[in-house]
Amino acid sequence: MLAASSGTKPGVLLRESPRPTRARTSRTPAPRAAWSKIGAIDLTTSASTTSASTTSSLLGGKAPSIAYSPEWNALSQHTKEVEQLHLKDLLLDEERTDSMIREHNGIYLDFSRQNMTSATLQLLLNLATRAKLRTKMNEMFSGDHVNATEDRAVLHTALRSPRDTRIHVDGEDVIPGVWEVLDKIKDFTDRVRNGEWTGVSGKPIKNVVAIGIGGSYLGPAFVHTSLQFDEKCKEAASGRKLRFLANVDPVDVAKALHQLDPEETLVVVISKTFTTTETMLNARTVRTWLTNELAQLGYKPTDAVAKHMVAVSTNLKLVEEFGIDPENAFGFWDWVGGRYSVTSAVGILPLSLQYGFEKMDDFLRGAHDMDVHFREAPFENNLPVIMALISTWNSTFLGRSSLAILPYCQALAKFPAHMQQVAMESLGKQVSLNGDPLPFKAGEVYFGEPGTNGQHSFYQLIHQGRVVPAEFIGSIKSQQSVYLRGEEVSNHDELMCNFFAQADALATGKSPEELREEGVAPFYVPHKTFSGNRPSSSLLLPAVNPYTVGQLLALYEARVAAQGFIWGINAFDQWGVELGKVLATRVRHSMSEARTKNRPMDVTDGYNPSTRKMINRYLAGKTQQLYPEPRDVFPCDLIATGEGCTAPYEESDDE
Repeated sequence: MLAASSGTKPGVLLRESPRPTRARTSRTPAPRAAWSKIGAIDLTTSASTTSASTTSSLLGGKAPSIAYSPEWNALSQHTKEVEQLHLKDLLLDEERTDSMIREHNGIYLDFSRQNMTSATLQLLLNLATRAKLRTKMNEMFSGDHVNATEDRAVLHTALRSPRDTRIHVDGEDVIPGVWEVLDKIKDFTDRVRNGEWTGVSGKPIKNVVAIGIGGSYLGPAFVHTSLQFDEKCKEAASGRKLRFLANVDPVDVAKALHQLDPEETLVVVISKTFTTTETMLNARTVRTWLTNELAQLGYKPTDAVAKHMVAVSTNLKLVEEFGIDPENAFGFWDWVGGRYSVTSAVGILPLSLQYGFEKMDDFLRGAHDMDVHFREAPFENNLPVIMALISTWNSTFLGRSSLAILPYCQALAKFPAHMQQVAMESLGKQVSLNGDPLPFKAGEVYFGEPGTNGQHSFYQLIHQGRVVPAEFIGSIKSQQSVYLRGEEVSNHDELMCNFFAQADALATGKSPEELREEGVAPFYVPHKTFSGNRPSSSLLLPAVNPYTVGQLLALYEARVAAQGFIWGINAFDQWGVELGKVLATRVRHSMSEARTKNRPMDVTDGYNPSTRKMINRYLAGKTQQLYPEPRDVFPCDLIATGEGCTAPYEESDDE
C-alpha cells in the first residue's frame, strides 16, 4: 500500500510503509500492482481489443498516473545521487559536456549546466517511453482528438505545413483550407501594401491596429518585436506602423490610437468566436473612433467600417452583424488553440500587413522545420523532447517550481511573456487527462527579462536566493552592429560576454575558500559567497530573423506539448481562466445597476464583505457625469472635433 505523510516532497514517489492490510474494491487497484500487470501496454491507443479490455479490467477504464511507474520511481531514487554532485565538478568532464550538446539546423542547445548526469538523461528517456510520448505525438500530428475535454484535434503544426501535405481531421483534409486562408492573406496584404486597397478617402493604409487578447496578442506582439530591427524586415516595414490593443483599460486604447490618422488606419479584430468581452469592447470603441472621425470628413459609418476594419474569426454571422463584410474575414479552426495561434491568420495577417507575406512565409518555414524535427528525431537528439524532460526533472523531481527565460537579445524581449501564456495556461493543471487529482505538481512559473536588464533586477535572487532553473537564449549575429573605436569588444560582444558569464556564475559559484584566498575580509565572506550548482541551459541561434524566430517558437510550443504528454495532462484546454470571467460578468451587472440607481452595494447584492467594500470604495471615487442623453466620451487628443471628450486630469476632475 502506498502511504504519504503531510511532509512528502511533491514529485517524489510515495514509498511503501507497513500498514494494516485492507480490502480493495476492484475499481481502485493498487497503482503499482496495476503497472506491473500492464507492463509496456500502450494505454493511449485502442488498436488492440485485447489491450483495451485488459486496461479496462485492471483500472476501471483509467490509466494510472505515471507517478506510480517504475521509471518514475527510478528517477525519484536517482535524485539522492544527483544531490551529492556539484556542477563545478561536473563541468570539468569534457566527455559529459559533449554528451549534453545538441544541434538542429543552426539551433545549438547546451544543457551541460543542468543538475544531471548521463544516467539521469537515460532515466528521463525511459520515462518518455513509459509515457508513450511518441504515440501521443503521432496522434497529435495525425489530427486525433488529443484535446479530450473539448473533443478537438490539436493541429497548430498544420498551419505551417507545405501545400502538398495531407492531414485529416474527422475525415477531412485540412491542408487545402489552411492554404486557402494563406493565399487570401497574401492577396489582401499585397493589395494593401501596394496601395490597391485604400481607406475610404482614397489614402493608402499605413497603420494597422490589431485588436485581440491572450494568444491573439502575445504571440503576434512577440514576433513583431523580434523582427522590427532585422534589416530586411525593417526595410519591408518602412513607413508603416503596427500596434496592438489588448487590455480593456482605456489607457491601452489611447496608446494604440495615439497620433494615428484614421484615414490611413486599418483595424484587425481578432476573436475566434467574436464574443471575447475585452476584445469586442475594444473593437466597438475603435469602431466608434473611426466612424466619428471619418464622419467629420463626410463618410458614412458603413463605408468607414467596410474600408477600415477586417476580422480574424470563425463566426461570420457576428462579424457581419458588427458591420464587417464576411469577405474581409480570415478564418481559422477550433483545432487551433489561442496560445498556439500565432502561425494562423491571428498572427500572419497583421504581421504580413507590416512586413509582407514573403517574410511571414520564411517564419512559417522555420516553424515547420522544427515541427519536423520534433516529429521525427530520436528522443535522445530531439531538442523539444530534451527540454521537456529537463523541465520535468527540475520541476517535478527536484522541486523547482519556476523557470527563468533569459533572452540576451532585445529583439526577443516579448518572448518570455508569450511563453508565460503558452506554458502556464497549458501545464498549470491539477488533474490528469482522466480527471484524477495529480499526485505531483505540474507546471512551472515562467518569467523573464532580456539580458543584461534582468541582471540589474532579479538575478540577485537566482544567484543567492531560491534555486531557479534558467534558459539563456543568445544569437551569434546581432540585428544591429555597433563597434566603437577604442572599445575592447563590440556592443553585441559585450552583451554575449554576459550571456556566457552568467551561466557559469550560476553553475560554479564562488566558495568561501576562494574569497579568503583573494583577501576578502571575514565579515564579507558569507555575503559574497555564491553556492553555485544552479541549473541552466543555453540556446544559441545563428541570428534572429523570420526563419529562426519560427524555429524558436515551434521549439517551445513542442516542448510544452511534450511535457503535457509526459505528465498525462491536457496541455490544450484552459478551464482555469473561466471562473474569473463568469464572476466579472456578475460584477458588471451589479455595478451598472448600482450606478443607475445611484446607490452603494449592500449585503443583498450577494458579495462578500471585502469585495462589497472595495466596489463601494471604487464607485465613491468616480466622478459621475450626467448627460441629457447618452453620448460617447473619448480623451480629447483622440478626436478631431474636441466635442464629447474628457479634458486632461490637470485641467479638470471629470473622468
